[in-house]
Amino acid sequence: MPLRTPSRPLFRCLLISALLAAAAFAGPPAIERSVFGRTPAGAEVEQFLLANGQGANAKIITYGAIVADLRIPDRTGRTVGVVREIVASPAGFERGFAQSAAVYGRVANRIAQARFELDGETYQVAPNMGRHQLHGGRLNFSRVIWTPSPRLSPDGPALELRYRSPDGEEGFPGNLDVTVTYTLTLSNTLRIEYTAATDRPTPVNLTNHAYFNLAGAGDVLDHELTLNAELYTAAGESLIPTGEIRSVRDTALDFTAPRAFGARVAQLPANQRYDHNFVLKRPGGAPSLAFAARVLDPKSGRTMEVWTSLPGVQLYTSTLGPNDAAGRFGFYCLETQHFPDSVNHAHFPSTIVRPGAPYRSITEFRFGER
Repeated sequence: MPLRTPSRPLFRCLLISALLAAAAFAGPPAIERSVFGRTPAGAEVEQFLLANGQGANAKIITYGAIVADLRIPDRTGRTVGVVREIVASPAGFERGFAQSAAVYGRVANRIAQARFELDGETYQVAPNMGRHQLHGGRLNFSRVIWTPSPRLSPDGPALELRYRSPDGEEGFPGNLDVTVTYTLTLSNTLRIEYTAATDRPTPVNLTNHAYFNLAGAGDVLDHELTLNAELYTAAGESLIPTGEIRSVRDTALDFTAPRAFGARVAQLPANQRYDHNFVLKRPGGAPSLAFAARVLDPKSGRTMEVWTSLPGVQLYTSTLGPNDAAGRFGFYCLETQHFPDSVNHAHFPSTIVRPGAPYRSITEFRFGER
């Protein structure tokens, strides 16, 4: 049956509906509070919708401090979801929401042999990646319920989330009081501020593991990445750092100039994915907010810049090659962080937090258009 062009009145109605949908979050900044779901134990998980009045909105849930959805407008005002959307499900609560924009800790990334020494004492933490630890262990910050405090700030709607990690949780020493604050600014930036205070020396490395796709659908093979990094931390078995810091020159890791994710698939190892920590260049080595990365979706013209106070960023993608049974990969991650296994490498920037000297970091995801 041939397709028919809509009549002019129908087309006008469709256009008005589209404009109304695009303007659904226009107006003053606002925060909406609702119930996301319940865990198998019956605990209520809340959802907060942050709308900045400029067309962007973010859904954040108290489980895992997860950004469950993030919608950013393009130059026409059309919004698309730029992170992997999470919906409530029994399996998600039971096993944790995989591939979500969750916060990981107490120590994100890897700890070799799930063991470290601190002030002359050896600590064995919970292994959850063979004999190593990944992202804080079996019960990590992505699988706990955080306490929320929403507020409208001068920069935009914000949500503060708090969690106390008790002494001994996953084997880590000290009570750790953690705060993560999300702000959706009036300039379409998602700002994440982290603080953590302890009553005993303990390692801390916090990150958000957001899976991004600036097109909102399809794969991101043609997304162009620029990284402000000429060096990376070399890794061996199980991607545990060897301690060596190498140059990206003449490798598939060289994103010092814009390059598509899929441009150098043939140069990658057999698993054909990126999962590497890059050493960010910092003006004068200062820990202030500095440029880390830029991603461009050439089709939509949507861009994302990453700015952070942290020394490293982990680039992670799904499989890039043609043998991926799930199809071409649709997301990338840029996890701002301290280097993996820093607690076992004295020449890496320290992750040790001590009483009276709280941990602080800021990361911003700044969205725009070419």
